[in-house]
Amino acid sequence: MKQQGLSHRLSTVAFIVVMTFCSMVASPAWSQSSSTDRQQGTPSGVGMQVASVAATIVYFPFKSVYALGGGIVGGLAYLLSGGSEQTAKSIWVPSMYGTYFISPEHLTGERPVRFVGVAADSEEGTSAPATVDQSGSQPVQ
Repeated sequence: MKQQGLSHRLSTVAFIVVMTFCSMVASPAWSQSSSTDRQQGTPSGVGMQVASVAATIVYFPFKSVYALGGGIVGGLAYLLSGGSEQTAKSIWVPSMYGTYFISPEHLTGERPVRFVGVAADSEEGTSAPATVDQSGSQPVQ
């Protein structure tokens, strides 16, 4: 009988932790606006929102398990590598970063769905490649 109580408590705590994590990740994403915001009142906009909710219901559990597994494996890698943060981050970044919720922008192709995350500094580095001016000495942005 005690085993069931402990199992129920553990699953409740795990659920609360996952939901808290998801709410922290989702808040910044919901505050951004895009071109599909103009379509929210139209039937096609409502259809896209319903489709994004359905896609999120299917997608989110897989991403959550992947992120949770990456967190655990990254923590073990940190411990077993003698406290190497770089080793742990090489596991944490791809597993914990990325897309958690599918939005209408993802469905229309305006935004990529990233199951495997990318570090923020590497995204900035690829957004605007630097060119070299005529003298060849200074990069031009």
